[in-house]
Amino acid sequence: MTVAEAAASARPSAAASGAENGGQPNEAAVTWPAKLSGLTIFLPSYNEAGNVERVVRGFLAEAPKIAEDFEVIVVDDGSRDRTAEIAGRLAAEDSHVRLERHAVNQGYGAAMITGFRTARQPFILLADGDGQFDPSEMRLLTALIPNYDVVIGRRARRADHVVRRFNGKAWTILSRILFGLSVTDMDCGFKLFRRDVVANLDLHSNSAMITTELMARLAGRNARIAEVDVTHLPRVAGVQGGNSVASIIGAFKDLFLLYWQLKRARYGG
Repeated sequence: MTVAEAAASARPSAAASGAENGGQPNEAAVTWPAKLSGLTIFLPSYNEAGNVERVVRGFLAEAPKIAEDFEVIVVDDGSRDRTAEIAGRLAAEDSHVRLERHAVNQGYGAAMITGFRTARQPFILLADGDGQFDPSEMRLLTALIPNYDVVIGRRARRADHVVRRFNGKAWTILSRILFGLSVTDMDCGFKLFRRDVVANLDLHSNSAMITTELMARLAGRNARIAEVDVTHLPRVAGVQGGNSVASIIGAFKDLFLLYWQLKRARYGG
């Protein structure tokens, strides 16, 4: 089964996704499962000193409601502000918190790879460290994970500048064309995985292209994928990265390189 087939068959009903109430998550339509046995929440973070404490504490408050055991990992990607200092203090105060730090900035992809590599629990939640996702909406993803390998957030209304929304839409369309992916919000930074489906996954991209690489390689593992609408909150502190000309060019370069790598692997040569 291709990822397109898997995602098409796995996409939840209109009631579960919230499509029937204007695209907002419909909590009443979701039946919550029993708690997960264990959950790693990892937060890729770069210069998020104004957000990191609020975000970590938000996940710490919600995690016990959905998991018997849990950890929150701040992956500091060589921040030049106090992100690592604040995360280190939180880790000293609470044993559920860990800090993984890159000595220098390596890129969003490298932070994601570190998050997957260092996760210890059987389920792994990616949540960007900028505070644009509501920790209480983890339940929207965990409600579907008993039947799927991956549950992907789909931002019902993106709280971003129009240029960023346009770039995200164009990126998703191109990724769908090149890789046959059915994911409708490729770069949403709110995703839940079974650890065994991402274990030893061969990921290479250090750029924002990591999300497409991740989904394309999961397609090779016939992962069962579902999408569900989630709320996207405005950024209240810090500056969004990854939108510079150099970053965009690098991501597109990685995208086409991955396309040719997977094509050669499939057809030889």
